Amino acid sequence: MVDNGGHRLAFYVTQGSGSTIVLDSGGGEYSSQWKDIAPKIHAATGATVITYDRAGLGESDVVPGAWRVENAVSDLTAGLKQLGVTKDVTLVSHSQAGEIANNLAQDNPEMLSGAVLVDANLPQFFTDEQIPRLVAAGQPDVDAAKKDPEKPANRQLISTAEGFAAAHQTFHTVKWPASVPATVMVSEKTPFAGSPEDAQRWRDAAASFVKEAPNRTLVTAEGTSHEIPTDRPDLVIKAVEDMFAAQH
Repeated sequence: MVDNGGHRLAFYVTQGSGSTIVLDSGGGEYSSQWKDIAPKIHAATGATVITYDRAGLGESDVVPGAWRVENAVSDLTAGLKQLGVTKDVTLVSHSQAGEIANNLAQDNPEMLSGAVLVDANLPQFFTDEQIPRLVAAGQPDVDAAKKDPEKPANRQLISTAEGFAAAHQTFHTVKWPASVPATVMVSEKTPFAGSPEDAQRWRDAAASFVKEAPNRTLVTAEGTSHEIPTDRPDLVIKAVEDMFAAQH
């Protein structure tokens, strides 16, 4: 358990070499999302592998109020620093964790040696046109979550919805540093399987992100839902192994 600003967060460490691979879960998920993937990545790379529970999930303390990416970045970086990890991190981020990854990379590029963004939220997707569509589409789920607000996944959904538009207008301006290579994995169905227009915008955002620098690679995970780590863990493991090998 590590402390940051008066709340505790659970970090899980499989000790290895001086290099570190951090696995960051999607929205409503926690460290258990990686329980089958983390040991295989450790065995293949020999690196230290770290997973953790974001605030309010798993064994980590609940932090009241709206979910703010700045706080999530602070939690992750503070936890890593308390564990002695300040550089040579390969960051693997699924879905909502893409927001943490982009902000961390912008603010602390020296910490990262590379990243694998697994069907992750990217700034290019959150345009002024797209944000209201997302708010409207998500409202029924938020309303349903409010009927059981103490359930951890519901609590996170509700807190993420607070101030969503303003937060993602800011996120749209975040820039990934050219110095940090990235692999972007996109699921076949995307998070918007029921909306071909939104699904195409998701794919276009990923392609746009990749085109911004020559050290970025786009991978399409065929036959998968948004939950690539569950549907095709082998693809995630290979992408992480390839990124790690390229930087070491």
